[in-house]
Amino acid sequence: MLVNSIVLTTGLLIFIARVIDVTLGTMRTISTIQGKTHLAFLLGLSEISIWVFIISAVLKNISENPVIGFFYALGFATGNAVGIILERKIAFGHVNLRIITTQNDNTLASKVRMLGYPVTSFRGEGRSGPVTELYILCSRRDLKRILSLARDIEPDIFFVTEPVGVMRKVGSRP
Repeated sequence: MLVNSIVLTTGLLIFIARVIDVTLGTMRTISTIQGKTHLAFLLGLSEISIWVFIISAVLKNISENPVIGFFYALGFATGNAVGIILERKIAFGHVNLRIITTQNDNTLASKVRMLGYPVTSFRGEGRSGPVTELYILCSRRDLKRILSLARDIEPDIFFVTEPVGVMRKVGSRP
């Protein structure tokens, strides 16, 4: 079987469209998990609209040109990777950031608060003595900025992040 320019062009269009639709699907899934209903709706509508056209082109051409299936599969795999990379760049949503520090003064908490982030601190006992846990709710986009500030103050901090599914403000913050 010889792949001619029409088959190659069709394959490339299927590949590109598949990358777009799977990228949208990845973004839709993440939006759904984060409770962003309207965004998930729009992404899902776009995703499936593109997919319908792709699958019709694949089904029309695959029996005569099986290489079309390869373009479809390659577009799917690439779309997954592109969707994950794009989502990391956009950084939808919020995270709970827990920083464990051995410094028992409020230097780090005060500096993070000065940046405008809410910080709740807890005193505790770690393996090597007293520690302070800082509980910070921040957007994923701002995570690197806060961690950079924390490392400037204490280079050996320990931290954990947890995704926030749905966040609602009830009353005023403490």
